[in-house]
Amino acid sequence: MTRHETREYAFILLFEAMLRNEEAQSTEFLYALTEEMIGLHVTDEVAAFVTGVLNHREELDEIIAKYSEKRSLSRVAAVNRTILRLALYELRYTPKTPINVVISEAVALSQAYAYAEDTAFINGVLGTYARNAVSKQNLLNTEEEKNDHGADSGA
Repeated sequence: MTRHETREYAFILLFEAMLRNEEAQSTEFLYALTEEMIGLHVTDEVAAFVTGVLNHREELDEIIAKYSEKRSLSRVAAVNRTILRLALYELRYTPKTPINVVISEAVALSQAYAYAEDTAFINGVLGTYARNAVSKQNLLNTEEEKNDHGADSGA
């Protein structure tokens, strides 16, 4: 299974979970139902995405609310919320995946499942989040370098 397919299958499961109001502890039922209904085999990688997003849903929703300047979280369509949750989870918890790849994959999902105008919204939220996250990381790295140099000169 390709990484793109993994994300798409995770998206489908997460969207289904959202519609059913499923919590993380009932994912086995969700997986079995999905396999039966659409023949989707849930791999460990797909399950890791689904479980991770469900376990961090509140945190991810706070980020969406923060970076969605023109829409309250309740006004963000379920499809868009699901795509954003998945992408934000990947950005925060799988740092080996390049930021531009995560955003491109989210845009591809939105082009396949959301309205055309939603693609710009999703891209904007993720782009702003990513720029802020990179800026914060650069600031932390600079502070660490200063502290390391200060410790070296004091020895």
